[in-house]
Amino acid sequence: MSASENMVKVTLVSSYHGCTQRQRATLKGLGLMRRGRTVVLRSSAPVRGMIGKVSHLVKVEG
Repeated sequence: MSASENMVKVTLVSSYHGCTQRQRATLKGLGLMRRGRTVVLRSSAPVRGMIGKVSHLVKVEG
């Protein structure tokens, strides 16, 4: 298993205006504070859970 297989690329595609404070905190925890921002994160259970909570705002690759 290579290191790149454990990574996931997440892009914020929608604005977080109108979202709850909890969803904003989740986006901040993922490192996504601006629309169009992309981060590469290690795919783990907590990260997948965070992505699941804001799945309507992000695009996931990998």
